[in-house]
Amino acid sequence: MNSGDGIFNVPPPRNEPVLAYAPGSPERASLEAEIARQSGEVIEIPCVVGGERIYTGQTVEVTMPCDHHHVLARAHLATPEVVDKAVQASLRARREWEALPWNERAAVFLRMAELLAGPWRDRLNAATMLGQGKTVHQAEIDSACEIIDFWRFNVHFARQLMADQPLSGAGAWNRVELRALEGFVFAVTPFNFTSIALNLPTAPAIMGNAVIWKPATTQLFAAWYGYELMEAAGLPAGVINFLPGRGSVVGPMVMDSEHLAGLHFTGSTGTFQGMWRHVGGRIERYRSYPRIVGETGGKDFILAHPSADVDALVTAILRGGYEYQGQKCSAASRIYVPDDLWPRVRERLVAEIGEIKMGDIRDFSNFMGAVIDGSAFANHTDYLALAHETGKVHAGGEADDRVGWYVQPTLVEVEDPRHRMMREEIFGPIVTAWVYPSGRWEEVLEIVDGTSPYALTGAVFAQDRAAIHQASVALRHAAGNFYVNDKPTGAVVGQQPFGGARASGTNDKAGSALNLLRWASPRAIKENLLPPRDWRYPFMG
Repeated sequence: MNSGDGIFNVPPPRNEPVLAYAPGSPERASLEAEIARQSGEVIEIPCVVGGERIYTGQTVEVTMPCDHHHVLARAHLATPEVVDKAVQASLRARREWEALPWNERAAVFLRMAELLAGPWRDRLNAATMLGQGKTVHQAEIDSACEIIDFWRFNVHFARQLMADQPLSGAGAWNRVELRALEGFVFAVTPFNFTSIALNLPTAPAIMGNAVIWKPATTQLFAAWYGYELMEAAGLPAGVINFLPGRGSVVGPMVMDSEHLAGLHFTGSTGTFQGMWRHVGGRIERYRSYPRIVGETGGKDFILAHPSADVDALVTAILRGGYEYQGQKCSAASRIYVPDDLWPRVRERLVAEIGEIKMGDIRDFSNFMGAVIDGSAFANHTDYLALAHETGKVHAGGEADDRVGWYVQPTLVEVEDPRHRMMREEIFGPIVTAWVYPSGRWEEVLEIVDGTSPYALTGAVFAQDRAAIHQASVALRHAAGNFYVNDKPTGAVVGQQPFGGARASGTNDKAGSALNLLRWASPRAIKENLLPPRDWRYPFMG
């Protein structure tokens, strides 16, 4: 079916402006009303397979991190029968979806972006605040702006990739088409970013793939509103199948299918390695080699040179380490400060940490909320105990789970640069500092590069330009996203493509054409416009 001839451009992408939600603003009043509405009801979250809502009766409660007695939803978990249906529905939907002209597919995602920028903005932001414990600002930059940017820019990147065509010699026409992968993509998404949860299934879908999406249980509240938004934008049934469920049930069944064509993952390093191992152990059973794309852990650093601006450094540590309770893959969790700056830096940090308000995110004056769940809380309290036993706790160091999963913003100083708290991912509001002799700059660069198995984000603070260059060279492979005089968080789609290497993932750069290309299988086509009619070559005469 022809939808019309034309070489179509897409609307030029632009980054969505961040709303301020200042007191008395209309956007604040509107969002507060939606928060009150969502807080006052308990919704049912089904599986959705081929457009059919399935209520399995095997449910878990989705609660608020800031008030873990407050139930927001009951989610129905996928059974083996539902997983099998999802595999079959994906294969059926893929044929028609891939055959649809690319501009028709693109229009669905452009509509998603406009719906979220307008009437759905409050719904996604409120759900992210309540279900994931984000402040209004952290929700706005995540569940509104970033995913809007993903949808707009990914359509733009897809158009660029398709327009990149080979040269044609005399008498021939060469072209390359980007096919969907042969099978389906399995998207497994984390709790901490609604934008990641919605981008991981939709990026492959933009390229014509069908997807099975398993969101994290602790992110299901906003994930469900996001899925309803996809339906409202006109995404055909079965293109993305929504499967809440336990990883032990959903994962093996999906990955055992011979039709698994790709894995799009964000989560823990251990889980990703286990999934890769599972795929590798069955590699001969697949119809094609699955594309494996993963963004995992981080032990992200801030390195201060003796020439660093103290005010800028302190601000970066506070925002980079404690925003969203440190629950970002990119959050600053290890800092290196020279001994001649440390007294001023420590004094400022302790004073500013004392000013941080932590509490229920429905109170917009709070800078921090609660960590995601009881498991995370227990992990963080173990690290707090370790900090008190083996380091100097300069600020924070306490936790309270009576109402919500609250962990104080904590600053720890250790004497060993390879202390566990400088090496291991904590994923909480705990920042560990090592103070180095200011004359050992080159040695510190080696320590920063070699201490952690991760290589996601990092930052250097210096006014000395030679030191900045030296750090950039020495730490070339220590961070996939490297920042100069800025915090190591807050990558913007279209501006800083995001991803890291080593134990941090495959570095396929979400927010760029590099990621989209992983979900396409190119086919080169040569058409000879005047084919030869004699097999003999001139040299044979």
